[in-house]
Amino acid sequence: MRIAVAADHAGVVLIDVVIAEVLKLGYEPLDLGTHDANKPDDYPDYALLVGNSLREGRGDRAVLICGSGVGASIAANKIHGIRSCMCMDTYSARQGVEHDDMNVLCLGARVIGVELAVELVQAFLPARFTGEERHKRRLDKVLALERRNWD
Repeated sequence: MRIAVAADHAGVVLIDVVIAEVLKLGYEPLDLGTHDANKPDDYPDYALLVGNSLREGRGDRAVLICGSGVGASIAANKIHGIRSCMCMDTYSARQGVEHDDMNVLCLGARVIGVELAVELVQAFLPARFTGEERHKRRLDKVLALERRNWD
């Protein structure tokens, strides 16, 4: 499985840690940057990089990092086919995949430490969508919302 990893300038403190954990767990990382904490940039740009990597099949899942994790999650969820969530506990990181088919884990580098980031990646990556009828039914409803023309 290929894991896209991206961070804005506020997420730089976690990107190398996350990439190392992806490798340690036996997955192939796709490093989408940034590694420069001194060059302010914008999390929506990295959300788009992550979203495009998944939509184009270059990545299977992703970890997206910004300062709080909130902005990155909001931006990523605007991209068709992306189901992201900012997680701060391992239950949500695992259950988000198992029940909701989450494909992007968002982390807040300014609100979690390195150890928790590693634990969240460890919970997220091996998790699999259960495919249970109730989860499929709910996911189908989410996908229907995504297909709506809101304009």
